[in-house]
Amino acid sequence: MQLSRHWISRPRRRPVLAALAALVLAVTVTASTGRLTADPQAAGPGSPGRAGALAPCMISGTMSIQMSEGVPTQPGYARSTGTVHALNLMIDFSDARGQGRATDRLGEFFPQTQEWFRTSSYGRLDYQPHAPIKDWLRMPRSFASYGIERGAPFDPGYRQMVEDIVEAADPDVDFREYDLVNVLMTPNAGPSALDTVLSVTFAGNHEAPVADGVPVANASFVYSRQDDGSGSYRETGYRVLPHENGHVFGLPDLYTSDGGGAVGHWDIMSEDWGANNDLLGWHKWKLGWLDDEQIRCAAAHGTTDLTLKPLAAKGGGTKLAFVPLDERTGYAVEVRTRDGNDEAVCKPGVLIYRVDADIDTGQGPVTVTDSARDSGGCTRRPNVHAELSDAPFASGQTFTDKENDLRITVGQAEKDGTHHIHITRT
Repeated sequence: MQLSRHWISRPRRRPVLAALAALVLAVTVTASTGRLTADPQAAGPGSPGRAGALAPCMISGTMSIQMSEGVPTQPGYARSTGTVHALNLMIDFSDARGQGRATDRLGEFFPQTQEWFRTSSYGRLDYQPHAPIKDWLRMPRSFASYGIERGAPFDPGYRQMVEDIVEAADPDVDFREYDLVNVLMTPNAGPSALDTVLSVTFAGNHEAPVADGVPVANASFVYSRQDDGSGSYRETGYRVLPHENGHVFGLPDLYTSDGGGAVGHWDIMSEDWGANNDLLGWHKWKLGWLDDEQIRCAAAHGTTDLTLKPLAAKGGGTKLAFVPLDERTGYAVEVRTRDGNDEAVCKPGVLIYRVDADIDTGQGPVTVTDSARDSGGCTRRPNVHAELSDAPFASGQTFTDKENDLRITVGQAEKDGTHHIHITRT
């Protein structure tokens, strides 16, 4: 089980609830088909037979890593291609009664989340939201009684809440019909998101309570609003949900104790507030949204010349280059433009970042290389990590890693944003 950054007409039936103890927790802003049962082949793209020229670039972490950047994604998370059914339940409490209509709370996240995934995945993820219960689902206990606070573990509070949710949802919900669960709290349950962010995901949790014969193993809990009083959350606040569901698909948090300082606004798993932003190409490969044919593995010594299409561009072509340093680390190279979900890009160009599959979620598994250090960045958009906003390299610039005898030179750029790249390993 993984814990997220924001700190992953039927006859009446009685849901079967199982309470098991041992859980593995990971702290971050953090995976089911059968439906909610974990499918060993569900996480990310299918991996059997993937190798050949890409084998050196399929880095992996040690078994101690709870949520790794390794490729392929480990089993136990929700599949991230094809049609995925998301159950949405809007809940309230006796001491935090639902404000307004429950369907209005649902409308804060949909259809925006569905459209975000469609755009980011190039249509490969058909995210289908469902809300079989249209009213607030009242919990039998007060919110305060669950003991929920920032960083709260699954036991005992969340386990009790899940059990109560399952009981209250009977007989209107058959959990076997869904791949993941989104619990949308009434915003007045707990503190404002401007003070403390409680939103959390428990993913791949095989020891979660069971409903209708399947564990509620992949659930995101979304609290409050990032509301500064301007109402801007109505346009951008939904993005907490794609972030949390990213954990459900097996993606780690990219922020660290310093906030978004390692990756900035280049991935929604780093920053999910403020202006819209996409995922890194590495994550799109992990999720199966980029084909193996769109990845170039520069493992050989000498110079590798290649052409990179913009990551947001529709259609084929090479979208990601990777330079493995060893079996656990390497550099990714991609082109980012102001297109698709990347509305906040103020300096289009070639983004270079280091991926370490041996660093856990929330500890900085990805580090973006800044082509203009200490510049202050180029964005003036609120809630965007400014320093890294001008990180991409432009034509004529070279990134050098002397320790690993590596140079990445950005060559000519075409009008459509396509860039020619030269990778030299000595």
